[in-house]
Amino acid sequence: MSDYNVYLVEDEDNLGKVIKAYMEKEGWKVTHFVDGKDASEHINDNPHLWVLDIMLPGMDGYQLLKAIKSAGDTPVIFISARDKDLDRVLGLELGSDDYLAKPFLPEELVIRAKKMLTRVYPPEVQEKDAIELNGYHIDPTARTVHDGSSAIELTTKEMDLVILLTSHIGDALSRESIIEYVWGADYFGSERAVDDVVRRVRKKLPRIHLETLYGYGYRVLSS
Repeated sequence: MSDYNVYLVEDEDNLGKVIKAYMEKEGWKVTHFVDGKDASEHINDNPHLWVLDIMLPGMDGYQLLKAIKSAGDTPVIFISARDKDLDRVLGLELGSDDYLAKPFLPEELVIRAKKMLTRVYPPEVQEKDAIELNGYHIDPTARTVHDGSSAIELTTKEMDLVILLTSHIGDALSRESIIEYVWGADYFGSERAVDDVVRRVRKKLPRIHLETLYGYGYRVLSS
């Protein structure tokens, strides 16, 4: 999933615009608020993620965080330029899911947000009928792939990757989301493991159009 809805609450207008631009490059829809009170009126919109500054006009970040967590379990990333240790502790006690101290690189915030979104909203493979793709018969339930009458031998992780990607044809899947599905959330190895499995799948299933999204991940196209 890449069409996440992010609510950013940052009263420094220039910084907010920069963060918004970086996040929109990921394909996310970003709504920028500069006032805490205005943002609080949209809590029930249920975005996928809130990014909150602490020092805000109208309603401070602590109050807004409490209101968000009282309404549901939407993840929140706190950002602050004040007492880093104190704000981090208070934010976590109030329910924030991550904390980033100013100044920070926008890329770092995007990375943290991406990891948060991937963890909270992992790709889901639903039970479905067998998939016919470019002459291959892929059965997610039986975990088999056939080319005509010939079975194609795949390792467990190769099969997991094929099922994940062909269940989300056309969707861009990040390396992080692929790792979480294929290896599990506790995997601490290199992301290059994904590239290695992709290489093997391409060799065994050459007619599947498995596209590389440089710096992000992969997707399978329908033709």
